[in-house]
Amino acid sequence: MKTSTIVFMIFCLCAAGAYGIEEMIPQAGPGLTIVMLISLPFVWSIPMGLVASELGSAIPQEGGYYKWVQRACGEFWGFQAGWWRTISIYFDNTIYVVLAGSYLASVLHFSAVQEYAFKAAVVVFFTYINIRGIKDVGVVSTVISVLVMIAFGLVALVGFTHWQMNPFVPFIPPDRTLLQSVGSGIAIGMWMYSGYESMSTVAGEIENPQVIPRATLITVPLIMVVYLLPTIGGLASLGRWNEWASEGGLSYSDVVTQVAPAFGVFFVFVAVIAQFSIFNTYIASGSRGFFALADDHLAPKILVRCSEKRGVPYVAVLSLGIFSLIACMFPFGVIVVVDMMLLMSAYALIFISACILRVREGDLPRPFRVPFGTKGFIAMCTPPLLVAFVALFINGTDYFVGGMIALVSGPAVYIFVKRRYGGMTRKDPENYPINPRTGLGVGDLRRMAWIFAGMTIVGILGSFFLPWYDDPRAYASYGIEGIFDTLVRAIRWVTFGVGVLTIFLAIAARRVEPRDA
Repeated sequence: MKTSTIVFMIFCLCAAGAYGIEEMIPQAGPGLTIVMLISLPFVWSIPMGLVASELGSAIPQEGGYYKWVQRACGEFWGFQAGWWRTISIYFDNTIYVVLAGSYLASVLHFSAVQEYAFKAAVVVFFTYINIRGIKDVGVVSTVISVLVMIAFGLVALVGFTHWQMNPFVPFIPPDRTLLQSVGSGIAIGMWMYSGYESMSTVAGEIENPQVIPRATLITVPLIMVVYLLPTIGGLASLGRWNEWASEGGLSYSDVVTQVAPAFGVFFVFVAVIAQFSIFNTYIASGSRGFFALADDHLAPKILVRCSEKRGVPYVAVLSLGIFSLIACMFPFGVIVVVDMMLLMSAYALIFISACILRVREGDLPRPFRVPFGTKGFIAMCTPPLLVAFVALFINGTDYFVGGMIALVSGPAVYIFVKRRYGGMTRKDPENYPINPRTGLGVGDLRRMAWIFAGMTIVGILGSFFLPWYDDPRAYASYGIEGIFDTLVRAIRWVTFGVGVLTIFLAIAARRVEPRDA
């Protein structure tokens, strides 16, 4: 596969257009939205792009980020990164199908049955494309990416040629503080600039996997341009910042409609196929996550079955397609609230692993190496870790509760699959010994105690900070009286539960784990 093909695949994984920023503008304010779109790459996506490029060039294995974390931190933490990120992809991918169906249904006035039939057809078609192989995925991504870039290039051109007002005014909404505005927009901003590690999961199927880091470095600035220029041009030409929304409000299509209504129709068409492109590429990336886990005996072995002709893990691909067929029946109006914490936790493990490998395996061949010494590399990885930590508390109380519950699934599922399938011990019993008293890896109880201790600390901080920071009125859309107070109580109960687990696991580890584990 050519570097240009990988560029388009990464573009589809991370962006496929500026869709979603419409929600950020009224929540954060137009000025702050533009500033965040400019600044977030330097403290979030560029460090991840560089880390993914370095680790992908050094460890170009199927499974990508899962294998990086496993090599640096061991089986338990590698599983957490692989599980958290893969599960988030399974849920996220369904949303793109739902969005495509919603866009088209609004234009063609589909009934509920017709809309589901359309979404099911999309799932079946792109599942078939993925079963044919990663090369066909790349061809489809290239065609769609070119159309998306043309559409948003047209938005930028029309916006700048119809400039009427200052796109930075107002900087934040008049009824919000700067901190509240940052909190309202940062989740969307981080989401828009995420995904640079996802291409790494298919490295084992590419003849020359070193094209992935090269393509990543090209894609990072390309996505910044696709986000910034249409947003600045759209705000400068249309204004009305508080009316922007992905559904039922002003959007990028309204910018080009100023010139000709036909451009607006073209843009809706591109919006639909852009969702297809994300769904298409994330089937490839997400299915390889469970394939890699199954190959290490940490998931059902059936997931490693590959087609003889093309070498595609077709069972893993089909699992994602079947999940999407079921889940797309539900009205996912917004991003699943658990995803941001799962995503940020997996990212934190990737950054930490990159630093560990720089220190521990400094001589590991790295065809692409970030041009910093070890201290400079660690300094580069520190800001995104701080951004992720702060974002945990300012995304919203519902995100916090959902994320806390979702994180617990990682250790819980690990206990089951490790005892059921054996894990890395079946491949390398010398380096991954089993504790016969627990049926888990030696030291796993202590590692679980650490993860629950961290969640307890985060829960305590959240139970005090969120009632002060968050606005209960923001949860009126749930239609449940007292929902905010219920969420705060849920934080305290979850925190209490993981705190008890921490104590129990710490005591058990002292009794049954070797002291040098």
